Amino acid sequence: MKPLLTLVLAFGLTAASALAEAPKTVIHFITVAFKSDATPEQIQAVLDGAQKLPGQYKGITRVWTKALKVQNVEEAKVKKTHLIAMEFADEASLKAYAESDAQKKWYEIYLPIRQQSTTFDVTN
Repeated sequence: MKPLLTLVLAFGLTAASALAEAPKTVIHFITVAFKSDATPEQIQAVLDGAQKLPGQYKGITRVWTKALKVQNVEEAKVKKTHLIAMEFADEASLKAYAESDAQKKWYEIYLPIRQQSTTFDVTN
């Protein structure tokens, strides 16, 4: 019984320690409204291009593009339709991404069909 109790306590302390250490990654959220004449194929190319960014820029660790819920305020003049979330290794990686070759390449397909976007960056 004593070894089991020791194991449970050790597991509990390890889990509590892991929860106490918040990640230092940065999540970059982009809410997007595409231009009305943007085709579904163009929009998909933008989302696919975002998914490829971790292979093109070492500071991006993950990308999410499948929005499960998009909520706009009633009075919003431009309704956002898509969300792209990028996880960066740290704040320095996010800052270095601006004007990087990877960003410039993705912007070639993204900016021509973007009507409006808003970004938020969050970390611990």
